Amino acid sequence: MWGDKNAAAKPEYATAKIAVWWDMDDCPIPEGYDPHWVRPSIEAAFKKLGYVGPVSITAYANQRQTPNPLQRVLSCTGIAVAHTKTASTCAAMFSDLLGWRARNPPPATMMLISNQVEDVFSWDLARLQQETMYNLFLAYSVGSCFMSILVTSAEWLWESLLDNNKDETTKTTGELSAMFYCKPCELHVRRLEGFRKHLWSLKHAVQELRNSCTQLDLVTRKWAKNYAAKPEHATAKIAVWWDMDDCPIPEGYDARQVRPSIEAAFEKLGYSGPVSITAYGDHKRTPTRLLRGLSSTGVALALTIPQVIHKRMNADLRKWRVDNPPPATIMLISDHMDDGFSHSLVYEQQRKKYNIFLAYSYRPYKMSALVTSAEWLWESLLAVSETTTPVLDKCSERSESTGMFSCKVCFDGYKSFDDFRMHLSSDDHAGEVASVLSLIRLNQQNRAYSLLRDLRKGRTF
Repeated sequence: MWGDKNAAAKPEYATAKIAVWWDMDDCPIPEGYDPHWVRPSIEAAFKKLGYVGPVSITAYANQRQTPNPLQRVLSCTGIAVAHTKTASTCAAMFSDLLGWRARNPPPATMMLISNQVEDVFSWDLARLQQETMYNLFLAYSVGSCFMSILVTSAEWLWESLLDNNKDETTKTTGELSAMFYCKPCELHVRRLEGFRKHLWSLKHAVQELRNSCTQLDLVTRKWAKNYAAKPEHATAKIAVWWDMDDCPIPEGYDARQVRPSIEAAFEKLGYSGPVSITAYGDHKRTPTRLLRGLSSTGVALALTIPQVIHKRMNADLRKWRVDNPPPATIMLISDHMDDGFSHSLVYEQQRKKYNIFLAYSYRPYKMSALVTSAEWLWESLLAVSETTTPVLDKCSERSESTGMFSCKVCFDGYKSFDDFRMHLSSDDHAGEVASVLSLIRLNQQNRAYSLLRDLRKGRTF
C-alpha cells in the first residue's frame, strides 16, 4: 500500500503521539536535498491524512560517517541523532521501539523508516500488535515484493515522502533542538561537539566492541502458553476447525470421546462457552463407524479433498468471523499453520482480536507469528499416551447423528448421515471432484508456463 491508498486518521489517533524510527543507511537523505526539509516533509505527510499530534523522530546510523553539518541540521530541526554500528541498527531501533511502547499506551502511532521491516521486524512486531495494537506507518526506499503480515495505516516510498510535501510546508530553520545518543555506550549528550568527541574516544571504541548487539530482542518468544481464560472469553463461543488429514483419530480410539476430550481441555483453563466442531477431510475414505461416532456427539462433518482442504477451512472461518465478533475463541487443529492459515489470521488478528487455540500432531519447528492462548499436541489433547490405554471403539454403526453434514466440493448440505454417504457415492459428486482436480492442474500448468516465460525473458524474482 503506497501513498495514494493511505487512510485518513481515525479520531482517536488524530491528535495522539507519533514516534518515528529512521534508518539513515536504508533511507539516506537524497543528494542535493536540503536536510532542513526532512522533518517538515514527514509532518506534512501526516497532516494530509489528518494526524496533527506531536512527532518525535530519531535517526539511526554510524554517525562517525555522517558529516557534522548534517548532524547539526537534523538536531536543530528536532530530530534526535543516534549512533549505532551498521550491523546493530535494527536491534537498537527495535529496543527503542519496545521502550517507547512501554511508556506510551495506545492510541498512538509508530513509524518505521527502513527496508528491513519484512525481514527483521515483522515477526515480533506482528505478535506485539496482536496483543496491544498501535497505529503503524512505514516508509522504505525499496518496496517489498511480498505481502506483509503487518497491518498499516499508511506507507510511503522514502523519496516521494520527502519530495511530495516540500511545497506544502515551511522549512524548519533551527528553532528546535534534539539530543545525541550513543547506543553502544548508553550515553546521551546535548551538544554536537561533545557527541563527536565521544565517538572518537578510546572509551567509546572499547564499549562499542563490548556492547554492539546485532540481534533483536524477540520478547514475545518468552510468552507462555495455555493461559487461564480471561473473563470476557470464559463463556463466549468456541469454534473448532479440525483437519482430519493432519490429525486423524488414533487407532482404536472411540470417536465419541473426541468432543468431550476437547471440551475437558477447555474446561481446565476455565472455558465453559458453547463449542462447535467441524471435521474436514476426505470422508469417502473415513470409516463409517468413526463418522457416526463423531456425528453422534454433534461434530459437523465437512467433505473436502486434500488439494483444497485449507482453502475450504479458511473460507468457512472467514464466514464465521462475520457473524461472530470478539470476544470469541477460534481453534485450529492442523499441522499446516504457516502455509495454510497463519498469514491471513495474523493480519486479521491485528484488526479484530479473537482468542486463538491451536493443536497439531507434532511440535512446529518454529514458533508461529500467531499469538495463541493455548496449544496442545493432538494425541495429548485426546488423553492418548504410552502410559494410558485408549478407549476402545465400541460405537454402534447405528449411533444417532446429531451433527450437520456438508460437501465442500459440491457445496451441498445434508441433515441425514445416510443422505450424506449416498451423495459421496454419487456420479454427480465424482464429476465435481474431477472438475476441481482438472482446474487445479490447469492453474499449475499456467503458473509453470508463466515462470518459464519470465526465465526466458531474463527476469529475476
